[in-house]
Amino acid sequence: MEKIEKLNHSKVLEISNIKKEPKWMTDFRLNSYNKFEELKNPSFGPSFNIDFDLITYYKNIVDSVKNNWKQVNKQVKNTFDEIGLIDAEKKYLDGVGAQFDSVTVYHNMIKELEDKNVIFCDTDTALKKHPKLFKEYFNNLVKYDENKYTALNSAVWSGGTFIYIPPNTKIDRPLQSYFRINSKNMGQFERTIIIVDEGSSLHYMEGCTAPTYTSDSLHAAVVEIYVKKNAKCRYTTIQNWSTDVYNLVTKRAIVEENGLMEWIDGNIGSKVNMKYPCCILNGKGAKGNCISIAVATTNQIQDAGAKMIHLAPNTTSNIISKSIATKGGNATYRGLVRISKKAVNSTSTVKCDTIIIDDESKSDTIPTNIVENDSSFIEHEATVAKISKEKLFYLMSRGITEEKAKELIIMGFVDRFREELPMEYAVELNHLLKNYF
Repeated sequence: MEKIEKLNHSKVLEISNIKKEPKWMTDFRLNSYNKFEELKNPSFGPSFNIDFDLITYYKNIVDSVKNNWKQVNKQVKNTFDEIGLIDAEKKYLDGVGAQFDSVTVYHNMIKELEDKNVIFCDTDTALKKHPKLFKEYFNNLVKYDENKYTALNSAVWSGGTFIYIPPNTKIDRPLQSYFRINSKNMGQFERTIIIVDEGSSLHYMEGCTAPTYTSDSLHAAVVEIYVKKNAKCRYTTIQNWSTDVYNLVTKRAIVEENGLMEWIDGNIGSKVNMKYPCCILNGKGAKGNCISIAVATTNQIQDAGAKMIHLAPNTTSNIISKSIATKGGNATYRGLVRISKKAVNSTSTVKCDTIIIDDESKSDTIPTNIVENDSSFIEHEATVAKISKEKLFYLMSRGITEEKAKELIIMGFVDRFREELPMEYAVELNHLLKNYF
């Protein structure tokens, strides 16, 4: 059995030394570790207990990031090939990054983007090659001391994605990163920073998987996104972590004047999932959207939702949340909308729909809605239902089996989410959902 080294100051220093980081980053990591030791688990969300002494905090099986799949370790390449990432890169994407446990093993993008001065690399490379830009945006939106898991990420972060889109630059096809936890008791702590400059647009996609083990793993990522004036960013996630992974992530975007941030968030797997993508609407006319699904089955807790913070006039936000609980799972929507005093003439719409498949499953809707001026409004709607016996009877009377009838109802329920995905990813989502029912 592989020996697990407990996290301490020496381990944090070792990670920084292996990466040959500047002193300011080493000091940042050590300060973050001190805060991690000080903080308790967050008071919000479900209760859980992680034995941090049983987590592997850094593991590297490659010597450098490759830009040609033929140069990637055969076992690692085969893993991503089986997932379908290599084929998707050829057909649908302008660039791909692939992380295996703690480090990025592959990263590449088409030459046309290089000619446009787009930066798309792993975050460790960005620290080395673009230090000024990196330092300007690192630890600005998500502070290391916000909670125990932002502190942990800041202490041991490794890998992740760094993207900079120059002004007035359009990306024709998505960029994608794929994160794979492949080892038992593994902790993955990537750090993603995305800057979409004025008048530009980006669609970034993220996939996540892990094999199932008998012991727990931990995924605690931090994502910081900057959407400048008149810019647009769409961030699509389909996570299918195995049911032994704690997925505790912090994702936040700040949106300037007339900018648009869209979170398309699919949560299919994990043991405990806590994820609330956030938009800070900081500029006049800024918009934020979040469309999500969360599926909870046996021994799974999906505690997901969104946060919309309105700080400027004429800002708009929309949250659409679809939750499904089956076979004893717990699918909960937890969200926050706050319209500040200065955000006059602003609007927010929240719609939460849940289907509970059986009597053993559970779902809650826990919204916090705050309006601090009298010219703005929030509209909140929530529904909870079981699969209608009448609908099942109607479909079965047409010769459809009960299992297929349930599948059709579920697919119709999540249709609003699926239509936001590229066709090939909608097909994959269908495949994942069918495995649950």
